[in-house]
Amino acid sequence: MAVSQTKKEEKLNMQSLTWGELTWIDIEHPTEKETEYLAQNYPFHPLDLDDCLSRIQRPKIDVYKDYLFLVFHFPVFNKEARVTTPSQVSVFIGQNYLITLHKGELKPLAKLFRECQIDEESRQEHFSQGPGYLLYRITDRLVDYCLPISNKMLDNIEDVEDRIFANRGRSQIKEISTLRRDIISFRRIIWPMRAVIGSLEPKIRRFTKMDLSVYFGDTVDHLDKIWDALDEYKEIIEGLNDTHDSLASNNTNEVMRILTIIATIFMPITLIASLWGMNIRLPFESSGNALLYIVLIMAGIVGGMLYFFRRRHWI
Repeated sequence: MAVSQTKKEEKLNMQSLTWGELTWIDIEHPTEKETEYLAQNYPFHPLDLDDCLSRIQRPKIDVYKDYLFLVFHFPVFNKEARVTTPSQVSVFIGQNYLITLHKGELKPLAKLFRECQIDEESRQEHFSQGPGYLLYRITDRLVDYCLPISNKMLDNIEDVEDRIFANRGRSQIKEISTLRRDIISFRRIIWPMRAVIGSLEPKIRRFTKMDLSVYFGDTVDHLDKIWDALDEYKEIIEGLNDTHDSLASNNTNEVMRILTIIATIFMPITLIASLWGMNIRLPFESSGNALLYIVLIMAGIVGGMLYFFRRRHWI
C-alpha cells in the first residue's frame, strides 16, 4: 500500500502512514491545532487531548469503549544539564488507527516511522497484525533505547571510580553528585513505566490479531533489567561517595598530623629563641660561638623529638 499524507496534515505538522486498514499518524511537537484536528476527526475525550499538551502527566492508561489513551515517559539524556530527563509520548489506539504525539526527542520512534515510510516489507511486518502489535513494536524499541543510556551511565561511574583511586578524588565530588542526580532521575522515569507496560497487554488484546503476552513479558523483563541495573548503580555511587568522603577525611587528617608535628617541633625552638633574645645574661651569651651553641641546642631538641615521634610511630 502507498503512503498517504494530506495537504492539511502537512500544514498541521502531522505525518500519516497507511497499510491495509491500519493508519499510523505521527505528530511531533503537538500544538492546539493538531489536537483540534484530532477532536474533529476522532472520538477522543477533551481531557485526553489536553493531556497531550501537558508536561506534567504521569504514565497511565485510560480505557474507553472505542479506544485507549496512553501516556509513556522514556528517558532522554540532556547533554547540557548532564541529567536524564523524561520525554512524553502520548498514544491513541483504536481498531484501525494508532496516533503518537511526542516532542521528537526519541530517535527510535522517528526512525521506526521512517523505516515504515520507505520500506514496504517493514510496513507489512509492523502493520499486518493490527494496531496492538504496532504499539508493541514502538514500545519495545523505546524500552531498548534505555539500555545504551544505562550502559553509558555505568561507563561514567567506572571512570569516576578510576579517578578517585588515582589520587584525584578531591576533584570528583561534583562528578559524583552529578551522577547521583542522573541515577535518581532515571529511576524516577522507569519506576512508573514498569507498572504501565506490565498491565498493557490485557488492555490491547482487542486491537491485535495475535497473542502478545510473551512479547510484552519480554519487554517487562528488559525494564526489570534496567531497574536492577539502576539499583546497582545507586549502591555503587553511594559507595563511591563514602569512599570519597573517607579519602578526603584521611587526607585532611594527614595534613593536620603533619602540621601538628611541625608546630610541636617549633614550640621549643621558639622558646629558646625567645629566651636568648631577652636582655638578661644567659649561658654562652658572652662566647663568640653563642649562635653555634644555640643552633646545636635547637638541632638536638629537634632530633630528639623526631626520634621520639618515630619510636611512637607517629611519623
